[in-house]
Amino acid sequence: MEKVSAHGVQRILLPERTLMVLCGPAGAGKSTFARAFVEQHKQLGYRSTAIVSSDYCRAIVCDDETNQQVNKDTFELFHYIIHKRMNHGRLTIADSTALQADARRRLLDVAAQHNYFTCLFMFNISLETCLQYDQHQARGRIVGEPVIKYHLDLMQQARQDVQQEDWKLIHMLDEQHPFPEIAIDVNQQPS
Repeated sequence: MEKVSAHGVQRILLPERTLMVLCGPAGAGKSTFARAFVEQHKQLGYRSTAIVSSDYCRAIVCDDETNQQVNKDTFELFHYIIHKRMNHGRLTIADSTALQADARRRLLDVAAQHNYFTCLFMFNISLETCLQYDQHQARGRIVGEPVIKYHLDLMQQARQDVQQEDWKLIHMLDEQHPFPEIAIDVNQQPS
């Protein structure tokens, strides 16, 4: 498979043993993307449990998905769940910002340990769009412009760094190309 897919590619074929990592700023639509993927593939048996969300893990730990003081415990739980899903051969979607190189490296390491295909979806979304999503009532919380601007700075660095990382496939999403068609090949083995 190619290292980076072009915007013109409309169809992405992934093996069932895939770790899909969502990388991007708050408000970029990562969780919406993950839910849309599950909905599109529910006939194959995928459920919302395929999504391992750092926000949800934070809420499990302390009943407050915005509490950044519990990040150590949050990400221990996040990686534990991902590891356990991979033990059972389940497609897994890691829904966090994944903007830091060490966060992506840890996900790559657990995928390698379980012989999983890795696909990084990078959300190259404008500040204006992120702020609009951030203000949306259904989101449940507001992150705010300073945090989103900080995330966008990290995203620029991540775009450079990921080219040197061990991803099997990197796919860039933006406002013009928000939802590629993703097909799962249950017979394809990770390579």
